[in-house]
Amino acid sequence: MSKQKISLKKRWLKGIEILHEDRDILVVDKPPGLLTMGTDRDKIRTAYYILTDYIRKGCAKSKKRIYIVHRLDRDASGILVFAKNERSKFSLQDQWRKTEKKYLAVVYGKLANKAGVITSCLVENKARIVYSIHNNTKGRLSHTAYKVLKETKMFSLLEIDLIRGRKNQIRVHLAEKGHPIVGDKKYGKRHNSYNRLALHAKPLSFEHPFSGKRIVFETNVPGYFLRLIEST
Repeated sequence: MSKQKISLKKRWLKGIEILHEDRDILVVDKPPGLLTMGTDRDKIRTAYYILTDYIRKGCAKSKKRIYIVHRLDRDASGILVFAKNERSKFSLQDQWRKTEKKYLAVVYGKLANKAGVITSCLVENKARIVYSIHNNTKGRLSHTAYKVLKETKMFSLLEIDLIRGRKNQIRVHLAEKGHPIVGDKKYGKRHNSYNRLALHAKPLSFEHPFSGKRIVFETNVPGYFLRLIEST
């Protein structure tokens, strides 16, 4: 099936960049530091809350809503897709394993193999820390494919293909390989001067839930990543 690259009509909403909107989907570029959806501690400072208020045009009594299709880590940035009706939500979730989703990451050091696949079984403990185990009956099998795009003395810029996504998977796999993502204080170097997690979701390609056409969304490489790579 041929791919249709969407012409992006960019708008800004409280730090969120709206890339595309139609009657079925809402596609945004989420900034780092913003939750996808609420938690017990924080229900308001989320992409879901901000975008729900946006489609309701500030009317709290409106029945309009959006539906969560997938999530991005709070500290990661990049393309996030919401559905605007239940039919679209189910359509997107049913095809999610076939959805092409890639990420960019800046990691510490130089990888011995310039391309490969990291595979392990992941589990989460009570402290909400994800880690790999050897027991495949308890962990969830996860695969992270990577390719080195550029290297410097300190860092490497990677393109990552998330073959099967789990919570914090990319961060855990790279950290356990000895190349944590820059700015990752949870799985990487906690004491460093880099406050932003250098992980960005781009591009994303899937079949539109109404037209059935395969569409592609892309964003530019964050300037933060370029500054890291060009300054070392």
